[in-house]
Amino acid sequence: MIRHAFLESAEVAAALLREPVLAERWPRPSALPDFSTGGLARHLANQVIHSVTLLGAEPGASAIAVLEHFTGNGWVTSGVDSADNVDIRHRSERAAAATTPERLAGDVDAALSELRVLVPAQPADRIVDLGEWGLTVDDFLLTRVLELVVHADDLAVTLGLPTPPLPDTATEATIQLLSRIAAWRHGPLTVVRALARRERAPASIAAL
Repeated sequence: MIRHAFLESAEVAAALLREPVLAERWPRPSALPDFSTGGLARHLANQVIHSVTLLGAEPGASAIAVLEHFTGNGWVTSGVDSADNVDIRHRSERAAAATTPERLAGDVDAALSELRVLVPAQPADRIVDLGEWGLTVDDFLLTRVLELVVHADDLAVTLGLPTPPLPDTATEATIQLLSRIAAWRHGPLTVVRALARRERAPASIAAL
């Protein structure tokens, strides 16, 4: 179940944000271009902290499909130097500059405590309002699972640590969703060739 996968993935992220080496490397560049280690940590933490706000807000009126959530977002296809992606990095960098690794870890732990109550209590038909559109609660949590899985790996690599094991349900859901986005971006045949035929595989089928 995606709700359990989300909570378990959030716990993995919370543990990574408590690693002592994070404080040492906070101002240094991360494994992602134009992201400091602190900015990346803040972006990872946001997947937990902002979920409390969104799940606690008034529900939305209508929902779109989860794939449309990505295909309708400019940051997915516009490249790392696009205005959308630069804005995402700048917001995380500003938020990182306004906190400390210790305070951020505490904020995530507090948010996770709230989520352990909030997430199981969400009605199946609850729509999470994201502003321009909404997602069903389980689709919203699926998008957070993808972010947690991908950015936990980014942060672990940045810190020189082994990527912590994530629940099978979380990684399987992430692989499935990334495959759907990749097929939308590159075409289904391209993805099939990349997975099945090395001699005809494209250079990249990156989803994001």
